[in-house]
Amino acid sequence: MERLRVDTLPQHSKSDSLSFSTVYHQRFSLQSAMGVAYSVGEVDHLYTFFVQWSPEIYTKGNKKHRFLIREKLQKRYVVVEKNKVAVINKLLTNPASHTAKNWEIITVKDSKRRLSLCSSEDSEAEEPENEVDDSLPVLGDDSQLLDDYHLKRLAAHMPARTQGYPWQLVYSTAIHGSSLKTLYRNMAGLDSPVLLVIKDMHKKVFGAFSSDPFKVSKYCYGTGETFLFSFNPEFQAYKWSGENSYFVSGNLESLQIGGGGGGFALWLDADLYHGSSFSCPTFHNASLSTQEDFIVQDLEVWTVQN
Repeated sequence: MERLRVDTLPQHSKSDSLSFSTVYHQRFSLQSAMGVAYSVGEVDHLYTFFVQWSPEIYTKGNKKHRFLIREKLQKRYVVVEKNKVAVINKLLTNPASHTAKNWEIITVKDSKRRLSLCSSEDSEAEEPENEVDDSLPVLGDDSQLLDDYHLKRLAAHMPARTQGYPWQLVYSTAIHGSSLKTLYRNMAGLDSPVLLVIKDMHKKVFGAFSSDPFKVSKYCYGTGETFLFSFNPEFQAYKWSGENSYFVSGNLESLQIGGGGGGFALWLDADLYHGSSFSCPTFHNASLSTQEDFIVQDLEVWTVQN
């Protein structure tokens, strides 16, 4: 059976989005019955497509109605809406189905609770008196650029698969020096999303969330999870527009995010010293930096450890 790909889908009007979503879930159920599952990247890419075309259904306001279909052994998830749970639950409760043995339906909140229980199983530390906001990313290292204000606003735009896991510092100009080669080297072997954070000489903080770790590649890579952000000083996020798939590309001379127009949404040179930011069709963003051409003061890259 042919898999759905976002970059080959025909254009749909907003009124078509609900029926298109229904078709997707039907096809997912059929493939699950055959013992085949979508990868995390495919699901998140398609989910992002739904968000662009039907925000009233898939936006944060309906978060309490979202469920996860969890593959018990492989830790893979598929996000579904409440009105689809009954159909999929019928499939998963079929004792004759091989899929039923490997998948279960849980809420997003319950998935976080399980992660919390697992992480504290061997700990004898007492529970804190005040409950901590479980949507706030936990940094495993000290950051020179991020505080709770930044994290709280970024967390609202990060995909569900990153929630509940700690973030580790994989690269910092303050620690590793200013070198794009070192940045690539530190990410070799990673298979997890990354958060790029930059502070320019005007003290402005901005960057990008990438669905894939940065690497040298002849072609663009990434999915619709990728987004840009800036604090100027108010937070502004720029999601994938759906216009093209020029998410991330990189070589030994530079790293580029977004494109298709007169310039890149974010460009960094080999020394991670000079950069530029222009509006581009990929994200329909404004320039992220104070000026289109900027000088990097500090730069950090974080990755989620799951």
